[in-house]
Amino acid sequence: MKRTHGMDEREMELASLLMAECYTTGDIQAKLKKLFAGTIEQMLEAEMDAHLGYEKNSVKGNNSENSRNGYGKKTISSDYGECEIAIPRDRNSEFEPKVIEKRQTITDEIEQRIKAMYAKGMSQRDIEDTLKDIYGTEISQGLISRITDKILPEVNEWQNRPLVLFDR
Repeated sequence: MKRTHGMDEREMELASLLMAECYTTGDIQAKLKKLFAGTIEQMLEAEMDAHLGYEKNSVKGNNSENSRNGYGKKTISSDYGECEIAIPRDRNSEFEPKVIEKRQTITDEIEQRIKAMYAKGMSQRDIEDTLKDIYGTEISQGLISRITDKILPEVNEWQNRPLVLFDR
């Protein structure tokens, strides 16, 4: 396949489809946000198929012990901003999604950025303001605090590590 600007032909075709009816970078960002949400929803559907052992609308689901039971809605924060996704449910409430776990409201990418900003010495207020400026995402100081609390032991260990001097 021919590569242009680091993209193969299929990626170029996808970029062309994304560009259709986009006139500003904001239009592109909005389309990417929809694409991201749609991709997450498809991954959740695939997880539900694996959980139940049959695909959606399959006759294997008839009279099964557990079956699909509609959708719940969840707003998640990602690199593309906030987006609403539909989370499939099962009748027995046993479905434990992995791509976006229960009670998870931010994607791992943003969590990693929060950890990096904290490790660089930014205050929780500064982190909250930065995320709002960059992503248009409201992430509470409480959530930022819970995320930074996860890595606090690692940060303290790193800050208090013994320095090793090497002889040359």
